[in-house]
Amino acid sequence: MAKVEHIGIAVQNMEDAIKTYTLLLGVSPYKEELVESEGVRTVFFQLENIKIELLEALSTQSPVGKFLEKRGEGLHHIALEPNRDIADQHQYLQSNTIKLLNEKPKEGADEKNIFFVHPKDAHGVLLEFCKEQ
Repeated sequence: MAKVEHIGIAVQNMEDAIKTYTLLLGVSPYKEELVESEGVRTVFFQLENIKIELLEALSTQSPVGKFLEKRGEGLHHIALEPNRDIADQHQYLQSNTIKLLNEKPKEGADEKNIFFVHPKDAHGVLLEFCKEQ
């Protein structure tokens, strides 16, 4: 694995979370975007060697909306950047019977191609694999 690319944190109110994380991290967010395919609004903070992604649900039926309803605010996922091509990483995990939440990599936030590993196959942690397009 090349690195931990970012940590995703689910929040109820993006404006409040931006204020809190700007204070906590000592930096302002560098990017905000809507990812319609995931039903989420994201805001990214760049630290020296990792990013923090805040996620706010656009609806209660989106994956983040369901997460917030079930678990409340907090750690949503850890994103890893593989050394290999994202499609190769997807195929490798799939061929090793790891349950994936996506049939193939897809476009995600921050100009990345992404896919997720089911938490049951990662000991309770939602893992995202992401790589620049």
